[in-house]
Amino acid sequence: MEPNPNQPNTLPPDYFDKVYEANQDPWNFETSPYEREKYAATLAALPRAHYARAFEIGCSLGILTAQLAPRCGYLLAVDVAEAALEQARQRCADLSQVELRQLRVPDEFPEGRFDLILVSEVGYYWSPADLARAADQLLAALPTGGQLVLVHWTPPVHDYPLTGDAVHEFFLEKATPKGPLKHLHGQRYEKYRLDVLEKR
Repeated sequence: MEPNPNQPNTLPPDYFDKVYEANQDPWNFETSPYEREKYAATLAALPRAHYARAFEIGCSLGILTAQLAPRCGYLLAVDVAEAALEQARQRCADLSQVELRQLRVPDEFPEGRFDLILVSEVGYYWSPADLARAADQLLAALPTGGQLVLVHWTPPVHDYPLTGDAVHEFFLEKATPKGPLKHLHGQRYEKYRLDVLEKR
């Protein structure tokens, strides 16, 4: 398929390198009441108490990673920004089930299958084409009954290729009666939305 010059590109890793260079916690993950409430809502939305193998895309400073880890036998958490991963490694140093890795999805994708995949505040950084590629990879990595959790800020951001709503609607289109996913539940909050889907 030929690239469409009118479609926005995925934000490159150096975009995030510059953001973390300017500020160690650029989105106030550690101090924001919005983030704290969103993490609690994300964990509360998980249908199972425990997951054998989980995959978190875009773990940033590892704050949600550390909270999710006790519910996982193994948790692979990845990010494109090494500066963020350095902080995540310190935060998760005592969590032996957590593996942190620098990885750029969908150009790179881990092997194996995961019974939980978390895409939180990352899908709108992808171009439409990369979102489609990532969706194919995620679906392939989920076994039957595996769960996909999407959490995204919904107000538009001028330099992001997509909105949070666009990301969620893309996956929800796959949750038709004959589609590969089924929609377990969803919730819209003032500035973000959360959807939980399961592989058929």
